Amino acid sequence: MTGEMPANKVRSMHPQKFAMWLFLVSVVMIFISLSSAYIVKKSVGDWLYIDFPPLFQATTAIIILSSVSMHFAYISAKRNNIKNIRIGLAVTAVLAIVFVIGQFQAWGQLVDGGYHFVGNPASSFIYVFTGLHIVHLFGAIVFLLIVLNKAFKYKVHSKSMVRIEMCTTFWHFLGGLWLYLYLFLILNN
Repeated sequence: MTGEMPANKVRSMHPQKFAMWLFLVSVVMIFISLSSAYIVKKSVGDWLYIDFPPLFQATTAIIILSSVSMHFAYISAKRNNIKNIRIGLAVTAVLAIVFVIGQFQAWGQLVDGGYHFVGNPASSFIYVFTGLHIVHLFGAIVFLLIVLNKAFKYKVHSKSMVRIEMCTTFWHFLGGLWLYLYLFLILNN
Protein backbone atom coordinates (compact mmCIF):
# COMPACT_ATOMS: atom_id res chain seq x y z
CA MET A 1 0.00 0.00 0.00
CA THR A 2 1.31 3.44 -0.83
CA GLY A 3 1.64 6.06 1.85
CA GLU A 4 1.91 3.59 4.75
CA MET A 5 4.99 3.00 6.83
CA PRO A 6 6.45 -0.49 6.89
CA ALA A 7 5.50 -2.41 10.03
CA ASN A 8 9.10 -2.68 11.19
CA LYS A 9 9.77 1.09 10.92
CA VAL A 10 9.03 3.04 14.11
CA ARG A 11 8.46 6.76 14.16
CA SER A 12 10.25 8.56 16.90
CA MET A 13 11.20 12.02 17.99
CA HIS A 14 14.42 13.14 19.58
CA PRO A 15 13.77 13.19 23.35
CA GLN A 16 14.96 16.79 23.71
CA LYS A 17 12.60 17.90 20.92
CA PHE A 18 9.76 16.05 22.63
CA ALA A 19 10.54 17.80 25.93
CA MET A 20 10.66 21.16 24.15
CA TRP A 21 7.25 20.54 22.55
CA LEU A 22 5.79 19.68 25.97
CA PHE A 23 7.25 22.93 27.29
CA LEU A 24 5.75 24.92 24.39
CA VAL A 25 2.34 23.36 25.00
CA SER A 26 2.54 24.40 28.66
CA VAL A 27 3.46 27.96 27.62
CA VAL A 28 0.46 28.04 25.27
CA MET A 29 -1.77 26.90 28.13
CA ILE A 30 -0.43 29.67 30.39
CA PHE A 31 -1.13 32.38 27.81
CA ILE A 32 -4.57 30.94 26.93
CA SER A 33 -5.43 31.05 30.64
CA LEU A 34 -4.22 34.64 30.92
CA SER A 35 -6.14 35.62 27.77
CA SER A 36 -9.29 34.12 29.27
CA ALA A 37 -8.69 35.93 32.56
CA TYR A 38 -8.19 39.17 30.59
CA ILE A 39 -11.54 38.79 28.83
CA VAL A 40 -13.37 37.90 32.06
CA LYS A 41 -11.79 40.77 34.01
CA LYS A 42 -12.58 43.20 31.20
CA SER A 43 -16.28 42.40 31.56
CA VAL A 44 -16.28 43.48 35.25
CA GLY A 45 -16.44 47.16 34.34
CA ASP A 46 -13.41 48.79 35.99
CA TRP A 47 -11.50 48.68 32.73
CA LEU A 48 -9.79 51.80 31.39
CA TYR A 49 -8.61 52.26 27.81
CA ILE A 50 -4.82 52.09 27.33
CA ASP A 51 -2.78 54.10 24.85
CA PHE A 52 -0.27 51.51 23.75
CA PRO A 53 3.36 52.60 23.65
CA PRO A 54 4.55 53.33 20.11
CA LEU A 55 7.59 51.15 20.83
CA PHE A 56 5.36 48.06 20.72
CA GLN A 57 5.11 48.57 16.95
CA ALA A 58 8.88 48.84 16.63
CA THR A 59 9.52 45.78 18.82
CA THR A 60 6.99 43.84 16.75
CA ALA A 61 8.99 44.63 13.60
CA ILE A 62 12.20 43.65 15.42
CA ILE A 63 10.84 40.26 16.49
CA ILE A 64 9.69 39.57 12.93
CA LEU A 65 13.15 40.45 11.61
CA SER A 66 14.71 38.18 14.23
CA SER A 67 12.60 35.28 12.98
CA VAL A 68 13.83 35.96 9.45
CA SER A 69 17.48 35.98 10.59
CA MET A 70 16.91 32.81 12.64
CA HIS A 71 15.42 31.06 9.65
CA PHE A 72 18.38 32.25 7.55
CA ALA A 73 20.70 30.54 10.08
CA TYR A 74 18.63 27.36 9.94
CA ILE A 75 18.66 27.22 6.13
CA SER A 76 22.40 27.94 6.20
CA ALA A 77 22.91 24.98 8.55
CA LYS A 78 21.04 22.70 6.16
CA ARG A 79 23.40 23.91 3.41
CA ASN A 80 26.56 23.62 5.58
CA ASN A 81 27.31 27.33 5.21
CA ILE A 82 29.07 27.85 8.55
CA LYS A 83 29.75 31.55 7.99
CA ASN A 84 26.06 32.30 7.34
CA ILE A 85 24.97 30.17 10.32
CA ARG A 86 27.11 32.35 12.56
CA ILE A 87 25.90 35.56 10.92
CA GLY A 88 22.24 34.54 11.18
CA LEU A 89 22.53 33.50 14.82
CA ALA A 90 24.53 36.61 15.76
CA VAL A 91 22.02 38.93 14.05
CA THR A 92 19.19 37.10 15.80
CA ALA A 93 20.92 37.53 19.18
CA VAL A 94 21.46 41.25 18.60
CA LEU A 95 17.83 41.72 17.50
CA ALA A 96 16.66 39.79 20.57
CA ILE A 97 18.59 42.09 22.87
CA VAL A 98 17.24 45.14 21.03
CA PHE A 99 13.71 43.69 21.41
CA VAL A 100 14.14 43.27 25.17
CA ILE A 101 15.56 46.78 25.56
CA GLY A 102 12.65 48.10 23.49
CA GLN A 103 10.15 46.29 25.72
CA PHE A 104 11.66 47.83 28.85
CA GLN A 105 11.55 51.25 27.19
CA ALA A 106 7.91 50.59 26.25
CA TRP A 107 7.23 49.96 29.94
CA GLY A 108 8.77 53.37 30.57
CA GLN A 109 6.37 54.85 28.02
CA LEU A 110 3.50 53.16 29.86
CA VAL A 111 4.63 54.68 33.16
CA ASP A 112 5.06 58.09 31.51
CA GLY A 113 1.47 57.76 30.26
CA GLY A 114 0.25 57.10 33.80
CA TYR A 115 -0.26 53.35 33.32
CA HIS A 116 1.23 51.49 36.25
CA PHE A 117 1.19 47.84 37.25
CA VAL A 118 -1.48 48.51 39.88
CA GLY A 119 -4.65 50.56 39.60
CA ASN A 120 -5.97 49.70 36.15
CA PRO A 121 -6.48 46.02 35.33
CA ALA A 122 -5.80 46.72 31.64
CA SER A 123 -2.31 48.02 32.37
CA SER A 124 -1.67 45.22 34.87
CA PHE A 125 -2.39 42.65 32.18
CA ILE A 126 -0.07 44.41 29.72
CA TYR A 127 2.79 44.20 32.20
CA VAL A 128 2.03 40.53 32.97
CA PHE A 129 1.74 39.51 29.30
CA THR A 130 4.85 41.34 28.17
CA GLY A 131 6.82 40.40 31.29
CA LEU A 132 6.11 36.69 30.89
CA HIS A 133 7.02 36.91 27.23
CA ILE A 134 10.35 38.53 28.15
CA VAL A 135 11.05 35.78 30.72
CA HIS A 136 10.58 33.15 28.01
CA LEU A 137 12.64 35.23 25.60
CA PHE A 138 15.54 35.32 28.08
CA GLY A 139 15.52 31.51 28.04
CA ALA A 140 15.51 31.54 24.25
CA ILE A 141 18.42 34.02 24.18
CA VAL A 142 20.47 31.70 26.43
CA PHE A 143 19.65 28.78 24.12
CA LEU A 144 20.50 30.92 21.10
CA LEU A 145 23.89 31.85 22.57
CA ILE A 146 24.60 28.17 23.27
CA VAL A 147 23.82 27.30 19.64
CA LEU A 148 25.93 30.24 18.44
CA ASN A 149 28.83 28.96 20.56
CA LYS A 150 28.38 25.49 19.02
CA ALA A 151 28.38 27.08 15.56
CA PHE A 152 31.79 28.62 16.27
CA LYS A 153 33.01 25.13 17.24
CA TYR A 154 31.74 23.70 13.92
CA LYS A 155 29.08 21.63 15.71
CA VAL A 156 26.09 23.06 13.81
CA HIS A 157 25.75 21.75 10.26
CA SER A 158 23.58 19.50 8.09
CA LYS A 159 24.67 16.37 9.98
CA SER A 160 24.03 17.96 13.39
CA MET A 161 20.71 19.83 13.18
CA VAL A 162 18.95 19.02 16.47
CA ARG A 163 20.09 22.11 18.39
CA ILE A 164 19.42 24.59 15.61
CA GLU A 165 16.07 22.95 14.78
CA MET A 166 15.00 23.27 18.40
CA CYS A 167 16.30 26.83 18.67
CA THR A 168 14.54 27.81 15.45
CA THR A 169 11.27 26.24 16.57
CA PHE A 170 11.46 27.96 19.96
CA TRP A 171 12.36 31.27 18.34
CA HIS A 172 9.52 31.18 15.80
CA PHE A 173 7.16 30.15 18.61
CA LEU A 174 8.11 33.19 20.69
CA GLY A 175 7.80 35.46 17.64
CA GLY A 176 4.34 34.05 16.94
CA LEU A 177 3.44 34.38 20.61
CA TRP A 178 4.43 38.07 20.59
CA LEU A 179 2.33 38.69 17.45
CA TYR A 180 -0.61 36.98 19.14
CA LEU A 181 -0.17 39.03 22.34
CA TYR A 182 0.20 42.30 20.48
CA LEU A 183 -2.88 41.70 18.33
CA PHE A 184 -4.88 40.32 21.27
CA LEU A 185 -4.12 43.38 23.39
CA ILE A 186 -4.84 45.84 20.56
CA LEU A 187 -8.09 44.16 19.55
CA ASN A 188 -9.34 43.68 23.11
CA ASN A 189 -8.37 47.05 24.58
